[in-house]
Amino acid sequence: MVCTTIKQGRECPFMTTTGCSYNGGICHQVVEQCNGCDRGTEFSSGWYCTACPDPSLKWKIGNCNLATHIKAAAESSKAKLNPLKASKRRNS
Repeated sequence: MVCTTIKQGRECPFMTTTGCSYNGGICHQVVEQCNGCDRGTEFSSGWYCTACPDPSLKWKIGNCNLATHIKAAAESSKAKLNPLKASKRRNS
């Protein structure tokens, strides 16, 4: 349904015919860690995340999995090479 509380005009999975069914009945504003994310949108009452109703919960444990401004570091672990097996591979 279309939100009628804070994000007016946007589709919201928490909207029902009786109003917002999210915890507290409203979405929460973005936190400081969300600065620079493309999902943050300004509405008449402040900045809100378009993907998550409570961004502080996403940042509670670590990085937000929806954040567009954070790039995940690829782990490049070099496997330990057994020299005996490597010499056998070269001879084949």
